[in-house]
Amino acid sequence: MKTVRIALAVAAAAVVSAIAVASSSAATPAKLTATVGGGFTITLVDSSGKKVKSLKAETYVITVRDRSDMHNFELRGPGLNEQETSVPGTGTTKWTLKLKKGSYLYVCDPHASTMRGSFVVS
Repeated sequence: MKTVRIALAVAAAAVVSAIAVASSSAATPAKLTATVGGGFTITLVDSSGKKVKSLKAETYVITVRDRSDMHNFELRGPGLNEQETSVPGTGTTKWTLKLKKGSYLYVCDPHASTMRGSFVVS
């Protein structure tokens, strides 16, 4: 009987540990980096430095590096409202956003005809 109780206690501890690990990894948002400026460039890359073309619907932390006072970085898409940096401003900011399924556009508003990119969230 004592062996059964020990086995149950060990099994219960293993289940609690597995749930804690799954919860902590699920709670860590994926990271993206957006850069505007440094000439007439605008980019959005994942943590490995690859250009973002498609993402899963989930929460992301986006570090926005606005390097020029004549550009801004604006992200448009489903459920987003006023996600942008200012044209006269520069600096780095972080946004934590839950991206929903759909098409997204990132753009420099003053130079929207040439400084833009897009990706799809599924």
